[in-house]
Amino acid sequence: MIPVTDRLALDERDIELQFVRASGPGGQNVNKVATAVQLRFTVDGVSGLPDDVRTRLRRLAGRRLAADGTVVIDARRYRTQERNREDAMERLLDLVRRATEKPKTRKPTRPSAGARQRRLDEKKRRGSIKRLRRRKPDEG
Repeated sequence: MIPVTDRLALDERDIELQFVRASGPGGQNVNKVATAVQLRFTVDGVSGLPDDVRTRLRRLAGRRLAADGTVVIDARRYRTQERNREDAMERLLDLVRRATEKPKTRKPTRPSAGARQRRLDEKKRRGSIKRLRRRKPDEG
């Protein structure tokens, strides 16, 4: 079990790691060694994840969420498999940690009397400026 918070842990069996060849510079090493990591985590397949966390995780995953409900994280920052594996795991744990935080509920508020008065005064001032810009009809 991988601890996420003090109340939530992920099972290693729910995380699938696949090693692929990384693109970009690196000489012969990049053509021979599969150092990039593709981490797959099926959101619906996890049993210990509460429904509200699951919903927030889907929303936070964004473009990393595949059509089948799998979060796919590509890690290719480093030149070794081990560093990329740690990077991918840390990014997944960070994503799940952010999903466990409940958003603050908005408390509806009303503008203060002073704010309402300032708004009306500004509207009157703008209206008078526009009124002064108008052309007066020629008298005569």
